[in-house]
Formats: sequence, C-alpha cells, structure tokens
Amino acid sequence: MKKHSEPTQSTFHQFLRWLDEGVDSEGQKYLEIRRRLVLYFDRKNCLSPDELADETLSRVAQKLEEKGAIADLSPAHYCYVVARFVFLEYIRQLKSTPDSLDESAGLGHPQLSAAAVPSGATVEATERLLDSLERCLNKLTPGDREIILEYYRGDGRTRIENRRQLADRLGLSLNALSIRACRIRNKVEACVRTGYSEIDTFA
Repeated sequence: MKKHSEPTQSTFHQFLRWLDEGVDSEGQKYLEIRRRLVLYFDRKNCLSPDELADETLSRVAQKLEEKGAIADLSPAHYCYVVARFVFLEYIRQLKSTPDSLDESAGLGHPQLSAAAVPSGATVEATERLLDSLERCLNKLTPGDREIILEYYRGDGRTRIENRRQLADRLGLSLNALSIRACRIRNKVEACVRTGYSEIDTFA
C-alpha cells in the first residue's frame, strides 16, 4: 500500500479544527475518531489496525489541505469513506502477495461464538445451537481447539496481542496463524451447520 507522508504541523492543526467543527475539543475529537477507525479495521481482522487508522487520518488531513475545505460530508463520515478505500487497498495488497493471504477466506468474521444465531431464535433453540458448537469444538484435536479459542479470545488490542503471542508460541507468522485459524473455523462451522440442520427451524 502506498503510504502518504505525515502531515505538517500546520496541516495537522487545520485538520484538528475541521474535526472539532467549531468547538475546541482539545484533541479529544481526534482521539475519538482514531479510536473508532482502529475498531473498524480491527473488526475487519486487519493485522495492523492502528497503522491503517493513522494512514486514513493522514490522507484525510492532506486532502483537506489540498481542497481547503470539506463541507459535503461530516468529518466522521468523510473519515469513514476514506477508511473504506484504505481497507480495499489493504485487501488488494494481501491478494497480490503470495505469503500474505491472511484472512482472504475469512475476513470480517465476528468472534467465534453464537453470533450466527438468527435474531428470531428461541432460548431453547439458541441453547441447542450453543451445545452443538461446544460438541464441535470438542471434536477438534487439543491443539486445534486451543488455537481457535485463543485466536478469538479478547477484544481490540488485547485480541491482537493474544494472536501475536500465540503465533510466537507456535513458531508461526501472523499470516500463517490466521490461515490455520481460518481452516479450523471452517471445520467448526461446517460441523455446526450439519448439526444445526437437524434442529427445528425457527418460526
């Protein structure tokens, strides 16, 4: 991905004023926007959400300097639009790098949980689905079960650090770990779907 240079001090101050929309937040608005961008990239399972958030903000700041003003969208909305383009570039880069497949088969997956439970599920049906998930996890080898549970443990920065530690412990790169976790998850999901097909459908 082609990275933009860091904005100058004057560009950065202009950017902060634009984010504040006339009300001096003493940098709090910037920190909040950055936090939300990091969470956005983290939900997409990007390996470096902080770097992608900073790249997004750098591009927005430079675009603001070039145009002088951005009035057609709110600051938060405009930052999100740019973030989507940054994410697409990130995906294209992964696909063009043989050793960087990452989550090409599993990007955007939520935590390994009952997140796929239909919204109209009854309590009984949900419990049966959770039981099915637990049975499928228990069918894995101890090693695979540990990997998949550790891979999706925690949230935000904690989850990222857990994955790095897990990769180090297994002697794998982060990309190799994500591929292995994706394959294990696919096995679990296939197992759950097979068991779930036998459960009564929801009304």
